Amino acid sequence: MHATGLAAPAGTPRLPSKRRVPVSQPGMADPHQFFDDTSSAPSRGYGGQPSPGGLGYAPSSSDAAFLAAPMSNMAMVYGSSLAAQGKELVDKNIDRFIPVSKLKYYFAVDTVYVGKKLGLLVFPYLHQDWEVQYQQDTPVAPRFDINAPDLYIPAMAFITYILVAGLALGTQDRFSPDLLGLQASSALAWLTLEVVAILLSLYLVTVNTDLTTIDLVAFLGYKYVGMIGGVLTGLLFGKIGYYLVLAWCCVSIFVFMIRTLRLKILAQAAAEGVPVRGARNQLRMYLTMAVAAAQPVLMYWLTFHLVR
Repeated sequence: MHATGLAAPAGTPRLPSKRRVPVSQPGMADPHQFFDDTSSAPSRGYGGQPSPGGLGYAPSSSDAAFLAAPMSNMAMVYGSSLAAQGKELVDKNIDRFIPVSKLKYYFAVDTVYVGKKLGLLVFPYLHQDWEVQYQQDTPVAPRFDINAPDLYIPAMAFITYILVAGLALGTQDRFSPDLLGLQASSALAWLTLEVVAILLSLYLVTVNTDLTTIDLVAFLGYKYVGMIGGVLTGLLFGKIGYYLVLAWCCVSIFVFMIRTLRLKILAQAAAEGVPVRGARNQLRMYLTMAVAAAQPVLMYWLTFHLVR
């Protein structure tokens, strides 16, 4: 008796046995997969947007500002340090060629000083004390000493001279920008030539003096005051008035230069013990006279063609 279901009849092929595979439910991972596939899932790191109710983190606007603030502060500090270093470098180079601190001394003037100085340039005959005052081996500011040289009057006088020259050329229908520029460049060229010639002469004569280049520019620039007076008088009263006023101003600037440079050049020689009748001291006297005599000549040369 055959047991039903125990064995298959002879000659009947055996079917392979079926293995049950669990069916994955929707939303569940594959049971044969070792790791979850997160490639298509939204990132939950620091840069991703968190899902509602999730535990992800996203920086807010205040956090971004906090992270960006140190960079901006570092940039500001670095820029400020570069600007400070550049300013220091420029100041050093400027002071090397143009002594700005010394120039401030020559412009330390006031209205009272300017008025007295102009009177001294026109009437130097009554002035007695020509010594420059010092305070702890340093000359006092020009506003406290009428004998101190300044650059304010020469600079303003030079500008006024150019303007008056343009006015004179305009009244004669000869004005042109080129001619006015030629007038200004000629005056500057003669001033530069004077300074270079005096410095070279002082070197050749071996004069040890405290007369600086800026002092020379100041003293040589005072002649523009007389030139302005001569040209203005010539425009008002003709050539006769021009020659009379210019002659007075020429004599005045000659006396002024003699009495001023004498203390700068000859007084230093006396302090060094150089004999008054010595050959070197005679050269210094001739140099002082030559500088003073050159002023009236240049005053006439730079103004005679402006009055007709």
